[in-house]
Amino acid sequence: MSDQHSSHSFETLAIHAGNTADPLTGAVVPPIYQVSTYKQDGVGGLRGGYEYSRSANPTRTALEENLAAIEGGRRGLAFASGLAAEDCLLRTLLAPGDHVVIPNDAYGGTFRLFAKVVSRWGVEWSVADTSDPAAVRAAVTPKTKVIWVETPSNPLLGITDIAAVADVARGAGAKLVVDNTFASPYLQQPIALGADIVVHSLTKYMGGHSDVVGGALIAADERVGQELAYHQNAMGAVAGPFDAWLVLRGIKTLPVRMDRHSENAGRVAEMLTKHPKVTKVLYPGLPEHPGHEIAAKQMKAFGGMVSFRIAGGEEAAVEVCNRAKLFTLGESLGGVESLIEHPGRMTHASVVGSALEVPGDLVRLSVGIESGDDLLADLKQALG
Repeated sequence: MSDQHSSHSFETLAIHAGNTADPLTGAVVPPIYQVSTYKQDGVGGLRGGYEYSRSANPTRTALEENLAAIEGGRRGLAFASGLAAEDCLLRTLLAPGDHVVIPNDAYGGTFRLFAKVVSRWGVEWSVADTSDPAAVRAAVTPKTKVIWVETPSNPLLGITDIAAVADVARGAGAKLVVDNTFASPYLQQPIALGADIVVHSLTKYMGGHSDVVGGALIAADERVGQELAYHQNAMGAVAGPFDAWLVLRGIKTLPVRMDRHSENAGRVAEMLTKHPKVTKVLYPGLPEHPGHEIAAKQMKAFGGMVSFRIAGGEEAAVEVCNRAKLFTLGESLGGVESLIEHPGRMTHASVVGSALEVPGDLVRLSVGIESGDDLLADLKQALG
């Protein structure tokens, strides 16, 4: 992270970090450098260090500098998707025979990457309830190199005490990786709490408008960042310049969007707790949530994701999803528009039959920034 912005507030960093005026025209928005290669001033004479856009691109550089600044890290890297970022991370940190502790509630694609891809490479993994640091410690083996955390988790909105698990990771000589997608760096700063590397699906809150797919890694340590950058170039799943530009644009409004997401989600969660057809509401902003106190300690607000369980089982949950009108039935999350989905049949179908299988009566909401009154009305009619 550049020292130029180190003393600025998050809102200022989101707008200005990496966003230097174009030296040619003075344009206040970084240009989209839609280019594959660069003219060299003699053999080895690179202008600004650019030679080929897989290795580096000025638009992507602007985003990567911004990511490092807003997460409080030393190096930010942008990828073609969140899973591409995760794949690069795992192949950088792990070798055959190594072991990873993964959470018992995680994004289905992350689980699939461990269970179906990385395991074929000889990497072992085991599942732990990361909300319990003792359970994480018990899952650690002499071969453990990475402890993986999602907080809030997807889709059950579990909360992990990042600082406590960071202590476990340090004691084991392992790297703590935190997927910060649900919270965003505006609401939560894992590196400040002891995380070694932060993962994002930039597709979600960072982009914020459901118009881009991307991923990111932010490293707390410069040496680790350099190793990740080497593999990013060697493996090649980089963010394209237009995608990087879209995410950079989205981050500028991240603070105001997250405030509204959190406000609307709080209202939705409160309404659902009082609805007779809802048997359980999963939202860390509720005082009865088991992770509420930790979330209140390590998060600025509680985010825009709400999950709930329905009386009547799986078919009733599916019907609620189908009856929603303002809430769009769709996968993904974090856009300005509200989404509703059935995790068991949609985003988390890959974990069916595993230790991460989610309840069939579960509905997940990505609460957008529309009128809160309109969102409540739509949910009430969908619940019947």
